[in-house]
Amino acid sequence: MIIIQDTTILQGKKVVATIGFFDGVHVGHRFLIEELKQIGKKIGLPTAVITFSNHPRSVLQSDYQPKLLNVAEEKLKQLETTGIDYCIVLNFTPDLAKQTAQTFISTVLAQQLQVDTLLIGYDHRFGHNREDGFEQYKQYGAEYGMKVLKASQYSEGEASISSSEIRRLLATGHVEKAAQLLTYPYQLKGHIVSGYKVGRKLGFPTANIQVDEPYKIIPNTGVYAVWVYVADKRYKGMLHIGNRPTLDNGDHITLEVNILDFNEDIYNNEITVAFIHHIRENVKFNSIEELIEQLKKDRETINQLLTKEN
Repeated sequence: MIIIQDTTILQGKKVVATIGFFDGVHVGHRFLIEELKQIGKKIGLPTAVITFSNHPRSVLQSDYQPKLLNVAEEKLKQLETTGIDYCIVLNFTPDLAKQTAQTFISTVLAQQLQVDTLLIGYDHRFGHNREDGFEQYKQYGAEYGMKVLKASQYSEGEASISSSEIRRLLATGHVEKAAQLLTYPYQLKGHIVSGYKVGRKLGFPTANIQVDEPYKIIPNTGVYAVWVYVADKRYKGMLHIGNRPTLDNGDHITLEVNILDFNEDIYNNEITVAFIHHIRENVKFNSIEELIEQLKKDRETINQLLTKEN
């Protein structure tokens, strides 16, 4: 996959393309891209996904705080796995937001990006105020020699797949189902920072994680089985998201991971955790001793689950 930010590179090269933000690059997105690849193969043209480096709503609404499944780097990595030829990354600007669909099709898609055929998601709308729909896009495209096609709808059972649904699943701790819809485990990347060092006193030393991207979704509070990636190595991990209710540490939410069979100093290192299973809720125990016994059970459960996943 070739990433294109300078659109002059495409001059003289016709492409078949689709457009969207593609947060998560989930199974619905992959279904759309597979259809795009089939069209490209049929007419003998390379495929392109047109996406944005920033969330359009953050430009349209100044107070909007996006909740993201992917940062830009992660999204590009996932798009590369789809087998498309080009990923065209545009910066969504206030000027772009003001363009009508007709202007966007004529000046951006037809003239700048050399789009021969445009595949539109079945419910996708673009242009100022999202006023127009597929029939208008088809008409505008014909005026500029561009064929506009409506994509088939993807659904799993009765439920439509969307980035919003995956965000809801993560917010309620359903990381296994979220991974099924994403086609990969949800991940958080951050750095290891100084914590309260309570875990070490309990016999479960933890790495306190400060997430790098403030707009990434943090799954619901609880204990999770995770894969931990540090310095290009993978380890089993028991991750706790919560406020340590048994220790009366207030309302501050932390992310702490106990890396199984690991005893190295990794303070300030970069760390990535991939969510595999939700183990239990964040609960308050009657005593420290009861908490320690539960942590032992959690660690054993996680060790067995991840051994099977390995």
